[in-house]
This record gives sequence, structure tokens and C-alpha cells, in this order.
Amino acid sequence: SLGHAELVRRRSEIQQLLEQDGVTYNVADGDHRPNRPWRLDPVPLIVPGDEWHTIEQGSIQRAELLNLVLADLYGDRRLLRSGVIPPEMILADPQFLRSCDGITIPGEKQLVLAATDLARVADGRWLAIGQRTQAPSGASYALENRRAVSRVFPQMFRDTSVHQLSPFIAALRSALIQAAPVGVDDPTIVVLSPGALSETAFEHAAISAQLGFPLVQGADFELRGGAVGLRTVGGWVPVHVILRRVDATFSDPLSLRSDSTLGIPGLVAACRAGTVSVVNTLGSGVLENAGLGALMHTLSTELLGADLILEAVPTWWCGDDVGRSHVLAHLGELMVRPLSRLTLQHSVDTSRLSASGIDELRRRIVAQPGQWVGQERVDVATVPVVTTSGLRPRRTVLRTFAIAHGGSYQVMPGGLARTATSTGDSLITNRTGAISKDTWVLRTNAERVAEQYLIDPIQPQHTPAEALPARAAEHLFWLGRYAERAEATVRLVRAVNARRDEFDNTPAGTARSALVALLEVVTRVTGTFPGFVGDDADGLFADPSHELTSLIVDDKRPGTIAHAIRHMFDAIDVLRDQLSVDTWLVVGSLQRELDRLVDGTSSDPEDTGSDDAGSEDTIPVSSAGEGGAGAPGDDGRDRDAVTASVLDSLLQGLLSLAGLANESMVRDQGWQFMEAGRRIERALQVTTLVGSALATNRSAPVESLILESVLSAAESVITSRRRYRSRPAASTTIELLYSDRGNPRSLHFQIDRLADSLGTLGASRPDGFSGTVSWSESIENLIDNADWLTLAQTDVAGQRTQLTEFTIAMRHGLLALSDAIAAQSFTRIQPQLAVATTPSSATGTSGMSS
Repeated sequence: SLGHAELVRRRSEIQQLLEQDGVTYNVADGDHRPNRPWRLDPVPLIVPGDEWHTIEQGSIQRAELLNLVLADLYGDRRLLRSGVIPPEMILADPQFLRSCDGITIPGEKQLVLAATDLARVADGRWLAIGQRTQAPSGASYALENRRAVSRVFPQMFRDTSVHQLSPFIAALRSALIQAAPVGVDDPTIVVLSPGALSETAFEHAAISAQLGFPLVQGADFELRGGAVGLRTVGGWVPVHVILRRVDATFSDPLSLRSDSTLGIPGLVAACRAGTVSVVNTLGSGVLENAGLGALMHTLSTELLGADLILEAVPTWWCGDDVGRSHVLAHLGELMVRPLSRLTLQHSVDTSRLSASGIDELRRRIVAQPGQWVGQERVDVATVPVVTTSGLRPRRTVLRTFAIAHGGSYQVMPGGLARTATSTGDSLITNRTGAISKDTWVLRTNAERVAEQYLIDPIQPQHTPAEALPARAAEHLFWLGRYAERAEATVRLVRAVNARRDEFDNTPAGTARSALVALLEVVTRVTGTFPGFVGDDADGLFADPSHELTSLIVDDKRPGTIAHAIRHMFDAIDVLRDQLSVDTWLVVGSLQRELDRLVDGTSSDPEDTGSDDAGSEDTIPVSSAGEGGAGAPGDDGRDRDAVTASVLDSLLQGLLSLAGLANESMVRDQGWQFMEAGRRIERALQVTTLVGSALATNRSAPVESLILESVLSAAESVITSRRRYRSRPAASTTIELLYSDRGNPRSLHFQIDRLADSLGTLGASRPDGFSGTVSWSESIENLIDNADWLTLAQTDVAGQRTQLTEFTIAMRHGLLALSDAIAAQSFTRIQPQLAVATTPSSATGTSGMSS
């Protein structure tokens, strides 16, 4: 009843919400940073309650069955010895890890988290088309889908009896705590991620934030006394449970892949010693073996004494004579899959192969029959999807999630539905751009919300403050520095642009001299040499637009606004679990404005299908609006006007980000590191700004114009006017921006706040942060002993020599203090030297590629 136009509008609203929340699925794109916005169709996948009951019971049964198979394969191996599972099927799979034989975790289940991929066929039955047991992805995306759809259709959602998804997180948290090693009552639990460039990096951070457990990487760990622990700002902290989002083969370079930089050296030994539990267990990926699909019915009868509730797609393993004969006889009709996902082979729809392609595939199967599996092609049922031309049918698959709970498994009442992007698509994967759907499981009249699952039965655990990973502390520190650097540079460029608007076309004289001096200051403060102080300076002074544009949009050039913001985004990506959800409202806005600068066009929230990054080197004229709003002479909004508008928006976003950090973050160690980074950077910026602008004495009219711009860039022009009631002078400007402890933009204010942060950090550390003490004291002495009137005096050559000496000394002290903080708190990993290497592969993380 909403109508097509309203559905399209709400689709755009959903896409905006997802962008604001920073929901992405990363896909490598040449040299560009992988980043693809998550796509969600507004029409949910509806599953009636009685239909869901079958899915739920079938998913539980499959999880139980796979758990028994996993325990046997790494235990007695009765199934292999009896031939129920052909040994060559498992032993040829690189996901069967011999070094993990005999390793178990506490609890009734070795398989804690299992996912089943389902497809509905034309007669209404649901068939199991695969399973994910390595590190199943998608649960957090399903939760995010629900959050977005329920916000865009609030009344419809409230009026519909839909099962809640929130119990999933409580169940997962409970399962992780119960997996702790024997005798550990208060376990330290972490989420191990390959990093921000992983395909599902968003999910890793989201699940970490939802669970309240730190998001860590392999480089954060260190093995001591047979136990693995985190390198934190407070020292080494033992870890007891790891929720693994890194493929098992990449998880330990000592026992598994020697070329992996994603894992934890010694993890397998620690698991064997029982000092740490890994969920899912190392080696659980063998259950994704495609050949097991041909044996699921037999295994269910053998181990459970029951038929499968959810039938599997008919499957034939080519390592078996009968199976191979069937597959070879029906090439052209079947899907042919590699035995293991780690072989890097792709599934093949043989119905789309040419005669020569079928002959080539036949030769490959005959050469290595045990490495191939044939599977009946499934005519997947369709569901309605919103398109620009109306509702259209698209094939859809569903992934369900089961968590070990109370001696059995609990299934998320919903899951992640993925839909083909076009009618003819046979592959429905995130890598090919599949569109997701929220899954609405309808409650029957007899069902009620499982309230017992809404309350975590486990006693709340307390993570000590000093357990902040050193890598997270480093990124927080640099987040503070890059955010402040971007803000300071935006302010400086805005102040210079204001002078250009006044004096750019004036002849030589006072105004022109002031503008030239300010352009030189821009280069010196940003460090973007040679710039306006190089051999080409005269040409740049004649037309500074190109250089100023580069200072804004060139993210490959250190010192530019784009460079600082890009690096700020990189830090934020790593810190998703540390920051407020509202942070993504600001980050999304900043990202759009930065893209607007780079692309030269404004963001259009209605256009949700484009992934184009645009040019990074120029700001093309905007074509928005009738007749081209960016064309000079049309409505006056030329390139400089677009730039000025976006600079204002960037400043607004950076101020919002600073406000969130100041008002929403807990004053823990992480915040103190970020605050220290911000104060060091602001102190560097104001020191360099004043030192560069006032190093040379100029005529009174020129210096007056320069001082007003300096005060404007330092957000202190109104304070100066109110306090001194006269035009700015060098002495009053130095006093206000260097020595005024009440001015939040002054150097002295930054040093005081920096001392507070370092003092707080030192009080919480066993070493008292001793490595920073000498440089901190040196800086405080330097500023306390400075004579501001003397710094404003000039020598016979018209130079403020003492100001320059003070600037150099202060910058040296601040940079040395930054290095001291890094040396004492942050992780420095030496390059790994592998004894033997194997071909590297992708990112070592389990995505949702099938």
C-alpha cells in the first residue's frame, strides 16, 4: 500500500542509516582502499512461524551432527577408521589441521558457533546448501539490518509479531564465558580480527562492541610461560578465551602457516596446554568440506539415529567411483565445487560452460578426482526486491546461526538473507554485490518472547582499565593528532582564503604583501614543502589556487587536509569497538564532505548504487542543479565557492567529532591517550603558526593583517578584540596564543592539559610513565621560563630571533615527548623471518563468499 515511490524513498533512507552507522563490506579494488557500502533491500524476507520451526530444528540438528563429527575427527577418528567418512576426503583437505589433534575446549560442545546456508526451492522446501564453521560471518550484519528496517518501518514492525534478534548476543557472550579454561572464573575474552582491511571488518568491530570484549589483532599478543596474553599499556595481561575471526591456518605462524602475519605465535601450544580456548576451535573449518555434503544423511543415521530434518542438496564426491561416474556423466547439468575452500578454486556452473570448457573440467576432475564435488543445481525460489522499475523477483538464500547453549544449540530467530542483484544471477555472494534483506520470523499465537534469553545469566565481568591493547592506545593517540591536525589546517586555509577574497586581485602593496606572507605560513605550518617557499613560489603567488587545492584534496601528500582525514578514518576503522555509535553519524558526514571535495560534486543520498570513488587530484566544477550550478557565471557557485562550503562542513564535522570525544567517551586510559595526542598536535600547530607568522617583523599595516589572520586561524580573534581593545600587536598575540592559561587555544593551555593526561596515565601504570617525565618537565620549564615581551622583540635585521629559537625548542620537545610516549606504550613489532614459506592468500579471514 505504500506504493513504489515511497518504497524507493525508504530504501534511500535505509541506505543513509547504514552509511551513518559505517556499515561496510570490504572488497579489494586495485590500489584503492577496499570499502563497499552495505546494501539492504527494504522488503523483508518473511518466514511463517511453523515454517521457521522446521528450519530451527533442522539447524540445531545439523549443528549437533557437525559437533560430533568435529570431536571425532580430532579425537578417536572412528568415522575415518570405519570408512563412514573416507580418510582421503579429510586428509586431503588443508583445513584439517594435524597439529591440532587432541585439542579440546571446556564445555559440552567443541563447535560453539555454526551457520547453515539454506535455499528455498519451488515446492516450498528449504534445502541446506552448505555450512560455515571456520568463523561464520553475517550475524552482526543481520542485527544491523534489523536495526535499520525497524527504524524506517517502525509502525509496521511494531504491529507485526516478529521474533527479536537481541538474545543472540547474550547467548554468544554466555557461550564464550563458559568456554574459559578450567579454574578461570573471571576470564579475559577478546575478539581476534585480521584488521581493518578484512572483508568483514565491520562485523568484527560490531560484535566486539556488542559483546563488550576488546577487538585485537595477532600483533597485540605475546606468549609467556605457555600462555598467550595481550601487550597492553599497563603490561602483559593473560587472555583466556579468543573469539576467532581469522582463518585457522593463519592463526599461528609457528605451528601452521609460517608466512602469516595475522596470527599469534605459540597459539596452538597454548591451546594444547589448556591456558586458552579458541572459539571456534582451530581446525573446525574442515567441517566446511564440500564432500561431507554427500555424507550428511549417512552421518545423521550413524551418529544421531535419525533422518535429516533439513535435506541436503544432492551431492556426489568424485573421489568415490560411483560419485565420479555420475558427475562426469552429467557435466553440463551440475554445479562442480572444489573439495576445500582453501584450494582457491571457484565453483563452476557447468550449464554455462562451452563444450571445450566441459572437456577441460573433465580432464581436471580425472586428474584429481578427490578434489572435486558435484552438486545438483538448485532452482532457488525468488522473493520481491525493490528496484527503480518496481518490485521484481530475485533469487534469495538464507544463512542461519546456531550457538552452543544449555547442552544443545540456540538458533538466532532470523538470519542473514542475501539476494541476487539481477534475475539471471546464479551466484549470490557478498563479493559479487548481493543485496541483503532483514529476515522476519513470525511468532505464532502460542509463542512468546524468550525473556530468559534477554537476561545474561552470567555474572558481569570487569575488565581492568590497564587492559587497553597497546595497538588500540596507539591508534587513539594518532586519532587525536590527526583530528586536531585536520581541524587546524582547515582553519588556516579558511583564514587564508578569506584574505584571498579580499586582496587576491590587488596590485603590489600592503594587502598583497600580507597575502604572500600568509601563503608562506601555510607551507611552513603544514610542512608541504616546497610549496609557497620553493623556487616556483613566484608563479604560485600569481595563482595560488592549484597549490591550495592540493593542500585540501591530495590525500597522498602529508600535511594536507585530505591526508589527515584519511589517516583519521584509518584509525577510526581500527577503533570501532572503542568509540560511541554516534561517532558514525559524524564520520559518515565527514566522509561525504571529503568525497565531495575530491569529486567536486555533492553527495546524493538517493543514489545508493554507485561505488565510484572519483578523482583524487582535482575539484571538477559541480554539475548539480539546472544549467550546472558549478559553472562560473551561472549562479556564482564556482569551484572556490564549492571548496569554501565543503571546508565549512568539514570543520563542522571535526568539531562534532571533538565534542563527541569530550562529552561521550569515558575518561579511561584510551581517552587519555587520545587527549594527549590532541594536545600535542594543537601545541605543535599553534607554536608553528605563531613562530612562522611573526619570525620576521614587517610594516605595521602588513603585520596587522597577518596577525588578524593568525588569530582567526587560532580561533582567538574575538578574544583578542575583547581583551586588548586595540588592533592586534605581536606582543599581545604571543601572550594570548602562547602564555594565556585561560585560552583553550593557547600553548600554555595545551601543556597544562597534556600534563594532566600524562599524570593520569602515570598514576595507573606500574612504571609511572617514567619515560615521558624528562621531556614533559623540559617542556614545562621552557614555557614557564619564557619572557613573552622578549619574544616579541626584533633584532637589528628585523628578525624575532628569540621567538624562532623558542619555536624550534618547543617543537623539538613536543616531538620528542610524542616519541617517548610511543616508545613506552605502543607496540613495535619486528619483521617476521619465516624459516619456510607458502604462497600467501588473501586476507586470512572468513568472509561470506558463498
